[in-house]
Amino acid sequence: MTQQTVVDNKRTALIKKNIIASFLIKGWSAVVQLLLVTLTLNCLGAYENGIWLTISSMLIWIDNFDIGLGNGLRNRLAEYIAHDDIDKARKAVSSTFYMLIIIIIPVVLIMNLLIWNLDLYTFLNINPNRVGNLNIILSTATILVCSTFIFKFIGNFYMGLQMPAINNLLVTSGQTLSLIGTAIIYVLGIRSLWLIAVVNTLSPLLVYLISYPFTFYRKYKNLRPSFGFVEIPVMKDLFNVGMKFFLLQMSAIILFMSSNIIISKYFSPEMVTPYQISYRYFSLIQLLFTIICVPYWTATTDAYQRNDKAWILQSNRMLNKIVLLIIPIVIIMITFSDFVYSIWIGSVVKIPFSMTVIMAIYIFILTVSIRYSFILNGVGALNLQLIMTITAAIVYIVAAVLISHFSKNINYLLILMCLVNTPGLFVNAIQYHKIINGKAKGIWRK
Repeated sequence: MTQQTVVDNKRTALIKKNIIASFLIKGWSAVVQLLLVTLTLNCLGAYENGIWLTISSMLIWIDNFDIGLGNGLRNRLAEYIAHDDIDKARKAVSSTFYMLIIIIIPVVLIMNLLIWNLDLYTFLNINPNRVGNLNIILSTATILVCSTFIFKFIGNFYMGLQMPAINNLLVTSGQTLSLIGTAIIYVLGIRSLWLIAVVNTLSPLLVYLISYPFTFYRKYKNLRPSFGFVEIPVMKDLFNVGMKFFLLQMSAIILFMSSNIIISKYFSPEMVTPYQISYRYFSLIQLLFTIICVPYWTATTDAYQRNDKAWILQSNRMLNKIVLLIIPIVIIMITFSDFVYSIWIGSVVKIPFSMTVIMAIYIFILTVSIRYSFILNGVGALNLQLIMTITAAIVYIVAAVLISHFSKNINYLLILMCLVNTPGLFVNAIQYHKIINGKAKGIWRK
């Protein structure tokens, strides 16, 4: 058995372990998310629940102010570990940690300045008589999310070590704490949007605070962040790689999360709820597929650094088979959607069948596109993805506002989401085949 075969077998075995562990963890995560939707809806009602969903989508923007440093660390750490360069690996970890601290301080100040000086009620089309402390809710949630922002890089650290299951465990643990807190609020009969915001933003922070000493003072002492290992050249490199990931993340968020704000503003906060529920139902497909794809990201980086294209081709064939299996699953989910909704949320919210069908198509398009994106991310081919995603985001924002203003039909908004994401899917597929066949040149290469 050659050394290359040993490395391939080890990489594949690690992927299998992470996929199995992630399925178990994400399976529980899916249950938690479904229960959270029901509990939160019953705690707040459709109107305030729609407001919380809108606030949540706004908070996700803060999470991406890391300018892609988390994913930059993930790629660079995988590269350095592949070449057994522990010194560079620790410098990358240390530089990322302190850069996150530097970034988040002005973000906290600016966000709170905006929160306390903007007319949020008018901006989000919220009735102040129904929610009287919106500024306090947003300020509290923002501070907690910004605190989590610093320590969340621990998940990227584990993904860089080809252990995405650990990252999934950290995320799911935070969600579980949120569920427990929400359940307590529900049992006590407290109807408080502020408490729901605190429970959902404080829980993940507690998990990361606990995991930090275990990770860097017990398990990986040789990679512990230290100010003495921070270097300007490393910071510049991480910034250059991270900025591309950041723009990709922000554009992707605009494509979906801005819909919550648009729906709230041009329709009503109440309409955000059926939109989000249908999304979360079909996002189970994306969740399951992502569990399989995520380990391939860093493993592809490792294989590419070792010039092991045969392993990448074999992985691609496996992913193609999985995509084909998704089609009948989507059809089954559409067929039984009304039945599932009735069990899940009862009669509190009505989900139109047309919304269900269009959302299913949208999620399928995203899933197939992601299937190529993870491998492209692994080989560092980001420029073309960046151009396609930013273009799609700009087109979507302009068209979404116009459609929402003139049509007053939310289904047109969903159809638009499908249309703007389709070109990116085809471009991702073409770029992958060009790179793997050694025919990628110019913009197709990077």
